[in-house]
Amino acid sequence: MKLGKYIQLYIPKINAAIEKIYSDKINREEHPFLKHYYTELKDYFLSGGKRIRPLLCIAAYNAFIKKKEEGDRIIIPSVGIEFLHNASLIHDDIIDKDDFRRGQPAFHYRYKMYHENYKIKKMDKIDFGNCIGIIGGDSAFFLGLEAFLNNDFEKELNLEAINYYENAFIDVSNGVLIEMDMVNRECNSIEEYITMISLKTGALLKYSTLIGATYAKAGKKQKDGISKFALNLGIIFQIIDDILGTFGDVKLTGKPTDGDIREGKKTCLLISALEKLEGPKKEKLIALIGKTGITADEIEEVKVLFKEANVIDACKTKAEHYHEIALNYLTSLEADMNPSEIEFFKDLLDFVKNRAF
Repeated sequence: MKLGKYIQLYIPKINAAIEKIYSDKINREEHPFLKHYYTELKDYFLSGGKRIRPLLCIAAYNAFIKKKEEGDRIIIPSVGIEFLHNASLIHDDIIDKDDFRRGQPAFHYRYKMYHENYKIKKMDKIDFGNCIGIIGGDSAFFLGLEAFLNNDFEKELNLEAINYYENAFIDVSNGVLIEMDMVNRECNSIEEYITMISLKTGALLKYSTLIGATYAKAGKKQKDGISKFALNLGIIFQIIDDILGTFGDVKLTGKPTDGDIREGKKTCLLISALEKLEGPKKEKLIALIGKTGITADEIEEVKVLFKEANVIDACKTKAEHYHEIALNYLTSLEADMNPSEIEFFKDLLDFVKNRAF
């Protein structure tokens, strides 16, 4: 089944499952502030997103299930990792000081606006927004467990899925910690970058497929292969995300193109530029990236240096390398997979590599 058909068929069901988890939570709360808080979280979750992680979970399940079944019982557990993903985005936006996500207000920024609207006196606006945002990410993580506690699968399968959920949380946290350490060091290798994005981005895609394959009762070979496919898919996703984060169309991405440079993030672009540039140009780039309060004109200088180093092509070549690895893993599994899902995985791999948003 083609990616477009998969999206058309499953994303409405995925969104409905997310909405139900939040609606049930909102209905259980009596305090008006808590009702408002969980409603804001629900609106944040449903304001956009590609839903790649639940789609991967569903596709892995459909790929390895031995007997096609009536209904869509995989839909509920498929949204678990999406809760973890959004929890990490809420926290990332606080760390990165980004006020918008997908062209909409970031979760912590919603509570900065809440502070203004209700003229709160006892707490600073930024502190209030960040505090609610930190709790919001935590709430989203724990609500994600609902997907594995309240579904129609056997207890043993749910426990295995929860174990993967825990491992995914640990990997993402470790990836963020490595990224923060890399920002504060002048020299970083592309190998360290790949390690970091494998944890921060690749892990969620990997564990999405492992959860889906687990519920399908797939064998070790199948789980190992599909998870390695997904891990490499995540590496490609982040490399392309780095390119779009600096050179993308804001109208399509919904995020400004100066954030990574302002924060001095060690993206694929920056690491490639530092490897290619020499002499005064390299020194200039190091000085600009390390500067506190970098100006808009200086950000444009960084982009010019990136272009002179031809880093976009270098990063796309790197993405192509991982595309080949991912495709090899997928090809090795074709004899074990249902044909309709092979088409989905190939389409998704090409979409991630070629995406513009």
